[in-house]
Amino acid sequence: MAERRIGVAMDFSASSKKALRWAADNLLRKGDTLVLLHIRHHGRDEAMNVPWSRTGSPLIPLEELMEPAVRQRYDVPEDPEAFDMLNAVARQKELCVVVKMYWGDPREKVCDAVGELHLESLVMGSRGLGQIQRILLGSVTNYVLSNASCPVTVVKSK
Repeated sequence: MAERRIGVAMDFSASSKKALRWAADNLLRKGDTLVLLHIRHHGRDEAMNVPWSRTGSPLIPLEELMEPAVRQRYDVPEDPEAFDMLNAVARQKELCVVVKMYWGDPREKVCDAVGELHLESLVMGSRGLGQIQRILLGSVTNYVLSNASCPVTVVKSK
């Protein structure tokens, strides 16, 4: 069976960790590649990331991301719970886990990543915004559901 590339949108929030857990329990299987998509808004380190502003970072293997200097370089939060979960899932399911960083609008960058990385499926959490909040703030989830070129599973936060 061919290798599958499964994406999980990961911002290290409770809802994205719940999506990761759901993917591990229900979707990922031995030999898959798990691609964590981490989108940073343009900001303080923008100049440092100019080489990858359009295409995102190189794929960062989980083993490298475990190094504090690498996390600091890419401004990835220190989240022992998430890293423990990733290490356990990678070991138990014999997965290749990589992280791909993007900078910009999360709605557009997630959809771009799906196509560029040839993801077979994407899992993302929902913050559980009410209807008014979604209208005022815009919903990354709604945008991705409407525009992604692969099946998208939304894991509700509640």
